[in-house]
Amino acid sequence: MTTKTTKRHFLLGLTATASALLLAGCDKLGGAGKPAFKGIDLSGAEYARELKLTDQDGRERTLGDFKGKVLVVFFGFTQCPDVCPTTMAELAQVKKSLGADGDKVQGIFVTVDPERDTAELLKAYLQSFDPSFVALRGSEEQTKAAAKEFKVFYAKVPGKTDGSYTMDHTAASFIFDTQGRVRVFSRYGSGAQALADDIKLLLAEKA
Repeated sequence: MTTKTTKRHFLLGLTATASALLLAGCDKLGGAGKPAFKGIDLSGAEYARELKLTDQDGRERTLGDFKGKVLVVFFGFTQCPDVCPTTMAELAQVKKSLGADGDKVQGIFVTVDPERDTAELLKAYLQSFDPSFVALRGSEEQTKAAAKEFKVFYAKVPGKTDGSYTMDHTAASFIFDTQGRVRVFSRYGSGAQALADDIKLLLAEKA
């Protein structure tokens, strides 16, 4: 990763973190007795409530399809050199470490690069991490709408050669409880253990 790219990822994470804190901070400060998440507590957030896109097998999916599981949603793209593969690898590691409870965790990868990320490519990409993970893609307009609903930033960045490009995007995961409510904003770089701890807290909650 270049110094420029590293700074860009830091700034993206910082911006997203600041937004999450502003939106959820008051709720967290007043939440005596709430779980002590390692990530930012988004309990009660009034966004990330809807998601309707097509999966790698051509089926339309919504958040409601995964109710009953702890859902981890990440926006990225398959040609991402570092943040995306690291995030998906850590989630796969956590899911495996949970043993039987791993079946109660669902990973979701939403592409911010539908122009290049075909269903076939997304399917092959996720197979390298965990075959149970679901990839979601939509048209440019659908992708913009999904990102807006989750308050996720992404932008196309020109590459070094004519016609090439990469993508900047929010470097974090959104963790939902088994009732389909967004609960945690898990920043990139927090590590697999922090992710595992937050997932365990949500799995232990009573509906």
